[in-house]
Amino acid sequence: MSYLIGVLVFVVAILVSIMLHEFGHFATAKAFRMKATQFFVGFGNTIWSVRRGETEYGVKSLPLGGFVKILGMTSMDEVDPADEPRSFRSKPGWQRVIVLSAGSFMHFTIAFVLLWVLAVGIGAPNPNSTVVTVSACVPASPVAACASGQPKSPASKAGIRTGDEIVAVAGTPVHSYLGLVSAIRRQPPDVPLTVTVVRAGRRINLPVELARPSWDAKNGYSFLGVSQAPVYTSSGPIAAFGAAGDGFANIVSESFAGLAKIPCAIPVLFAKSRSSSACGQISSVVGAANVTGQVVAQGYNWHETVGAILSIVISVNIFIGIFNLLPLLPLDGGHIAIVLYERARSGVARLRRRPDPGLVDISKLIPVSVGVFALLVCLSLLLIAADIFNPLHLSQ
Repeated sequence: MSYLIGVLVFVVAILVSIMLHEFGHFATAKAFRMKATQFFVGFGNTIWSVRRGETEYGVKSLPLGGFVKILGMTSMDEVDPADEPRSFRSKPGWQRVIVLSAGSFMHFTIAFVLLWVLAVGIGAPNPNSTVVTVSACVPASPVAACASGQPKSPASKAGIRTGDEIVAVAGTPVHSYLGLVSAIRRQPPDVPLTVTVVRAGRRINLPVELARPSWDAKNGYSFLGVSQAPVYTSSGPIAAFGAAGDGFANIVSESFAGLAKIPCAIPVLFAKSRSSSACGQISSVVGAANVTGQVVAQGYNWHETVGAILSIVISVNIFIGIFNLLPLLPLDGGHIAIVLYERARSGVARLRRRPDPGLVDISKLIPVSVGVFALLVCLSLLLIAADIFNPLHLSQ
């Protein structure tokens, strides 16, 4: 049940983010007196709608996003001559660019606000972590409780206790929870190694043989069976802006790195080594929802759970915002590129004292737009299939 709650929380958060994306387009269009005739949640058949002024607001049957319809978005759209002055295409280029980029701006705003909330309300984890729970068994699934007859966990057999601070795995220093997870994943199962803990101020070396849970055999992860709780230090309201800015910059850098890894991710999506591969971490929203569900199901303390969920939602928002600005049709970035090209072409014509060539004939770009759209759909379906049949798992 807790896993499903985590998935539901992620789905709701992403739907809200998408609707705020569309609201960004809608609000800026209204501000520039463009005529927006529809604002809908979802796609497909209309379940409910109401008209307020010139705009119809409603809900459709498939809750997979939303859309805003603005008159005259391209040169191909038919617009009543009386409405032409309020069409998107009749407005100055700078206004059109603002409307087109407002969706991504909303994603970035959501991310920054959540980063600020994270810094003030939860804080940054102290690198020194201690064990708070030791699993009694190797569970049958990532979310299952221990049942009779299941083998004892490596941590339990080794004598690791609540309150121990794990500082090294097989001689490799560990400074954080994520560092512990990474160190364990690099070790093979059923091979003797040493886990070093600090207990009551004393360093103790404990012999351990990591296990490989049956539910994670495809990924090749090793399993220790502990959870840790770092100490969190919150920032003040002013200092949190700096922390949010630093976090935003780091995630932007990671997002561009993720985009660059897409080509190398495809060959390992269905490989056993996907999760341990540098490229295999690329996933769809289905994968992000799955990881969010696992986070909630792990039973971490509220700092870890809320912090992890917010971090996932923040990362997804920043990635969507950046991806949407790529200069490819039918993405908003592709339409922005067209507007910028039109303005550049108009400037050149003005310098040469020639008539303004006007709008780009969008019909000539339809094959390109269809091709890019088909590529994006195929990539999305491939990532979704990988996240269903070869999912990423949290383990330690």
